[in-house]
Formats: sequence, C-alpha cells, structure tokens
Amino acid sequence: MNILVVGSGGREHAICHAVARSSRADKIYCAPGNAGIAELAECVPIGAMEFDKLVDFAKDKAIDFAIIGMDDPLVGGIVDRFEAAGIKTFGPRENAAILEGSKAFSKELMKKYGIPTAAYETFTDPEKALSYLKTAKLPIVLKADGLALGKGVLICNTLEEAEDGVRTIMQEKKFGDAGNTLVIEEFMTGREVSVLSFTDGKTIQLMSSAQDHKRAFDGDEGPNTGGMGTFSPSPFYTEEIDQRCKEEIFQKTVDAMAAEGRPFVGVIFFGLMLTEDGPKVLEYNCRFGDPEAQVVLPRMKNDILDVMEACVDGRLSELKLDFEDNAAVCVVLASKGYPVSYDKGFAISGLEKFDNRQYFCFHAGTAKDENGQTVTSGGRVLGVTAKGASLAEARKNAYAATEWVGFENKFMRTDIGKEFV
Repeated sequence: MNILVVGSGGREHAICHAVARSSRADKIYCAPGNAGIAELAECVPIGAMEFDKLVDFAKDKAIDFAIIGMDDPLVGGIVDRFEAAGIKTFGPRENAAILEGSKAFSKELMKKYGIPTAAYETFTDPEKALSYLKTAKLPIVLKADGLALGKGVLICNTLEEAEDGVRTIMQEKKFGDAGNTLVIEEFMTGREVSVLSFTDGKTIQLMSSAQDHKRAFDGDEGPNTGGMGTFSPSPFYTEEIDQRCKEEIFQKTVDAMAAEGRPFVGVIFFGLMLTEDGPKVLEYNCRFGDPEAQVVLPRMKNDILDVMEACVDGRLSELKLDFEDNAAVCVVLASKGYPVSYDKGFAISGLEKFDNRQYFCFHAGTAKDENGQTVTSGGRVLGVTAKGASLAEARKNAYAATEWVGFENKFMRTDIGKEFV
C-alpha cells in the first residue's frame, strides 16, 4: 500500500513509526513532515491545509490510504475532500470533527444525551459573559469555542482574572475566530486522565490510558503548552473507572454522534476528569493526542493499518486491540522560552542513539539545514520516549535518554510522572 500521512509533529512521527512497522506499507509519504519523519517516509512540502495540492499529490502517487493526524485539516473537511476524490482516508468527516472543532457543540451534545460533564453556559456577547461572571462560583474555566492549539482554556481563580480572560478571548481575539463563542464552565477537581479510542461509527475500542502534563514548568507551574510530557498507562484509570466510562461515556458518545447524523470514524480522544461524583468529560479531541500518541502507539501490538482500515470499512468489531503489558514515558525537549518566544536553528546531537524498540525520539519541531544537519525549528522540539516494565522503570529510562540529546537552549520538565512512581 502507498500511504500518505498528513501532519508535521511528534504525533505524526509516532503514526509514521507505527505504519512503518506494518508489512502492508510499501511506500510512506508525509506532508509536510519533519526531519525525523524523513527517516521513515518521503516528506512532501505541502501544508496540511493545502487541500487541493494534497488531493492532487495523492492522485499522482496512487495513494491507497491517507491518515490525517492534525485537528485543523480534520475540522476543515479534508476527509470529505479526499473521499470525494476516491481516496480511502482515516479520520472523521467535517460534520463529525465538530466534536473537537466546537466546544459549544460538544457540550450541547453531552447535555442532550446525558453524558457526564461540567455545568456550563455559552456566550457570543462578551458583555453578557462579563455580567454572568459576577454571580458565578470561582474558580471558573473559560474555553474558546474553536481550535486554539491546545491553549484556548483559561482557569481563573478570581473575578478579575475571569473578566480579563473574557476580554482576551472575545474582544482582543487572542485565539482568533476560535473566541467568537465562549464556553464558561464550572471548575472540576480530581485527576485528569486521557483515553484514546478507535471507532468506526458504531463500535468503539479503547487504546491504553495516558496522562499529560500541560504546564510549562515543574510542579505544574507556568503557562499551558501543547504538552510537556506524558505517560501510559495511568495508575488512576482503574477497572472500576473503566467500567463506568464504558457505560456512561464512551459508547454513548459514539451513539450520540450517529443519532445526530454525524457518524464518527477515526480516533476519539477522551479527556476525562475523575471527580468525587465519578468520571466526567473535560473535552473531546477528534485525533490522536500529542504527546499521548508517543506513549500509546509504541505499546500497541496490532498492525495499525489493519485497525485503521477496519474503522473506515465499518468492521472494527472484528478486531481486538492488543497492547504490551508495560509502561511508557515521554519527556518533551523544548526550546527555552516555549510557549511564549524562543530561538530556532540550533544543531541537535545524539539522535543516532535511539533503538526504536525500547527508546524512541519523536520529532516535533525539527528541520534539516542547508548542510543536512538536523536543527531545531519549533517550541516543542523532540519527544523522548522510553518503555519499561513499570512506570518507575520507564520514567528512569526516559530521563536517561534525554541526556543523550543535546542542543542549545534545551529545556524540559524534570518531574514527568514523578508523583506517580
């Protein structure tokens, strides 16, 4: 099979790595890819939102199967475009990708179908939002309705912070049109857990649980980022929690989307809060998480192409997902100053030391310079992932592997998974 993966980050590198392990993959292309992905696939200089160029390329290269890694093209309708061109594609269509594309939609869906989530109100008028805050219980959470690179959520402890947040999102448009509509929801307390799943629109099968670290600095301090590290599985995702989620959240979400005429085919990422009242949905994503994919996919035993094709063909019930009985930890190596401002173009050393069996280095923000040297080109540069028999062993291995890699202004959290081992 000729495979095209769309995207350029650590998630897409993890996907390409999984695809490369398949005996069914003859040729892998990635658009636009990065320096690490280029070791596994032929990278093509076409942006993820350049739909016409991507369709033309897929036709020209006789692509048998396309995999869309990123949220923006999914929400923008790339799957519909590929399918209209006769290209089998893994990912939700535009009318299903709204599950992530609009937080207001997903909250209304959960309310309508009795899926547990935080209480909320939705606003399109900033003045009405500001008025509502005067009677709201603090702390409170503000969410830009649309896609905001994982940064459109503000947790506000005071009324002044919340009012500033409304102005930032709705009036100053920090997140662009994503802030045209604002969701204000109650602040939930508990442990956060991520659960990734495959679905064909009817059947849902779960991957392993994972736990992300969003804040930039140790101790969960500093600004929110796209993720500074993660581990899998989560010790808090117990059999009891799993059973409740299966009864109250997972299948109900798939059935709700089907009932709305929006059958969801692809990956649903469930962001959960384990509250005193039981598990509740924090958010949905319509694709693999990043960096969650970097700890989940290396532990998956299945041929990823078999699973993805089964989703697209509506026969996921015929397969059983199988994961290694171990743990994995990913530590993100970032550029100092991320997520605010940072320099690029620094040479990276030590990449040859990873064996891609127990130790992995997934590229997020890398490129090749004019001399063919791999250099930094983003805020999150690399995801250093290691497996181990236990979470403690995986964590020890991952942090040992971070020492293999060098580049100027290298920055990382030192406490990924620390409190759980």
